[in-house]
Order: sequence, then structure tokens, then C-alpha cells
Amino acid sequence: MRIVFYTGKGGVGKSTIAAASAWQLSRTRRVLIVSLDPAHNLGDIFRVPLGQGERNFSENLVLREVDLKKLSRNYLEREISVLSGTYKYLQAFNLDRYFSVLKYSPGIEEYALLTSIDETIRGGKDFDYIVFDTPPTGLTLRFLALPQVTMAWIDRLIQIRKQILEKRYTIQKIMRPLKEGENNPEVRLDYTEEGDEVLQRLRFLNENYQGLSRILRSEQCGFVLVFNPDLLSLRESERIVEGLRDLKLPLRLLIDNKVTEENRETAAKAEEELRTATGGVPVERVLLSGMLGGEKGLYEIPEDLVSILH
Repeated sequence: MRIVFYTGKGGVGKSTIAAASAWQLSRTRRVLIVSLDPAHNLGDIFRVPLGQGERNFSENLVLREVDLKKLSRNYLEREISVLSGTYKYLQAFNLDRYFSVLKYSPGIEEYALLTSIDETIRGGKDFDYIVFDTPPTGLTLRFLALPQVTMAWIDRLIQIRKQILEKRYTIQKIMRPLKEGENNPEVRLDYTEEGDEVLQRLRFLNENYQGLSRILRSEQCGFVLVFNPDLLSLRESERIVEGLRDLKLPLRLLIDNKVTEENRETAAKAEEELRTATGGVPVERVLLSGMLGGEKGLYEIPEDLVSILH
């Protein structure tokens, strides 16, 4: 299974390019395309109602839109349930009041999106390709950074939890008469870390994030950057390139979208700058005239968008 993320500045036509790529891939492969963007338009691009957020468009192509609000709510409810069960002994301190404000906590949407990506990949074994249409740049880079950031935090929390367990299971200074040659009367109780629910939960999360991080950085995964031949799009694209490089995520393809006769010179300069910035990542050009639809669907773009992804 191959995984492809389409990213780019808002308004560059990223969703249309992702949809067109999924359609082209589905001619010979089984494909799932997932819209992670809160401003969903997969249904409009393919001219079909998505109903409950998913439908089969063709024998080889499945469309899915993620409800970010519902996703965030479900994620929060699941985590609060785990916390409530783990810390029952703190209910006297009115812990529920603190949990109720977690929905306003920064990062909830990002973690919910990351969970959705992880679940989609784990459940996507029947597909040859999973195509993700991502949200605007800022949100995308934040949730892509989460696995590595979270693993660093979890590693530290595991060490702190071990220290807590060690102190909890230590009896301080059980005094008795010293036998000849003894210097330390302290007795330490035996305990196993496997019996601690909090530590096991931390390790479970750590393994999940490590696995997802490996997938995102692997050969089976790739990122496609969509941009337009204009200065604002170019500068935003350069920031995305830098972000992907910092996260060590593989950029496979650049797509210069909405090129016209009038902006061909600007398009060539933007392509050259990004090709240089990325160390020679291939560039494909999409003409605006080929995207106007008419009786054809917006996904029926004539340019080859996927041969390099095979």
C-alpha cells in the first residue's frame, strides 16, 4: 500500500489535484481518497453527494470526508474515558470539571486528525493507494509534527512515572536491629511495571506514534506539493518545503497548477526556485485550460499526475 499526502497553500487547487490524481490512479489501482480539510469539496469535484461522509465512486475509487468536529469530540471523549478510569481515586477533587474544559485545549484538532490518519492507514489494507487531501499549511505541519513531539514528551513522562512507582513501592526506613556487617536497614518492596495502567498506556501510545512516524518517513509514503505561479504561493511553498525537510518527511513531487499563457514565464521561475530548494524534486505543470470542467468532471485533468508516484 502507498500513501500520498497533497499539501499546499489554501486556494491553489490542492483538492482538485488530489481528486484528479486519485481518479487517475484508480484506473489501474484500488484507491481511497480522504479529505482532511474542514472545507470539504470532494463531493463537488466528483459531482456526487457523499451522504454519511463516504461512498464508492467507481469500482476502484472510494471517497471519504472526515468530520473534524465529530472527530475531535470522539477523540476527546475516548481520552477522557481513559483518564477518568485511571484516576478514579481523584474524583473527590472534582476532576470532571477539569476534563470539561479540555475541548478548548490547543492541539485537540491536530491530535484528532492524526488519530484519523493512523486509523485510516491501519484499516486501509484493501487499498493500493490512500490519498490524503490535507488542511491549510499551518494545521497540516502541526499535526505532521505531532508524532515526533509527542514521543519526546511520552519518553519523559515514562521516566517520571517510573520514579513515582519506585517511590510508591519503597518503604522508608523500616527499622530493625542491624545484624553484624549490615549498614542499610531499608527494605524495598518488589513490584512490576507491567501492573501499572498509566505506564502501560504511555508505552502503548509511544509504540503507536513510533509506528506512524516510521510510516510517514518510509518509502511507502510521499508528499506532493501543489502551488500556483505567483509570489505568495511560491513563498508559502518554500515554507512547506522547509517544514517537511525539518520533519524528515519525503517530498516526491511538485505540481505547478493553473498555468496560463500569461503566466508561463512566472511559472518557469517558480518551478526553478522550488526545484532548486528541494534538491531536484520533479515538477509537473497543469494548464488552467485543462481544469475548466464543462461537461467533464473537475477531476478529469488531461495531464499525467501519477506516473511518477507508481
